[in-house]
Amino acid sequence: MSSLAQDEDRRFVRETGQERAVADVAKPILDELGFRLVRIKISGRDGGTVQIMAERPDGEMNIDDCATISRRLSPVLDAYDPMPGTYRLEISSPGVDRPLVRPSDFANWVGHCAKVELTEAVDGRKRFKGRIEDVVDDEVHLKIELDEDSEPVVVGLPFSLIGEAKLAMNLDALRGDLSGGEAAP
Repeated sequence: MSSLAQDEDRRFVRETGQERAVADVAKPILDELGFRLVRIKISGRDGGTVQIMAERPDGEMNIDDCATISRRLSPVLDAYDPMPGTYRLEISSPGVDRPLVRPSDFANWVGHCAKVELTEAVDGRKRFKGRIEDVVDDEVHLKIELDEDSEPVVVGLPFSLIGEAKLAMNLDALRGDLSGGEAAP
């Protein structure tokens, strides 16, 4: 893989604490199986849940893939014991409101709407919602509306400042897809 391709595939979102420890254990196994780590989330839901979100490099993921990952990771996580007591392991795909954790995620979803939360304010804002225009160097360009009365503008958001990002479902586009018609992304 070229260094440019590796750079576009690197995750700029990093887990912390217990989730980071699970990611450190899970990522090598996911890599070996041919999957990419999207996100680790640990919650107290259902008596304790460790959610590992993954996908193939082409973005695909099916139920058999989830089962394969679960069978491989389960004994390793049991030995590692990431949570005191019992917990439920949940393997999932990114879904329709998928987290965007790599520059390549933004590049793959150009034309779609995304919500981005920064770790530091840019132009007095930390939260942005807009259409992904492109990825240039170390930032994503989003077309956003500053207010109802002005024309949309394109802002550049550095990947180094992105704390969390995900696709935002566009209900008009979804309705168009479901009806077989055309709708703007």
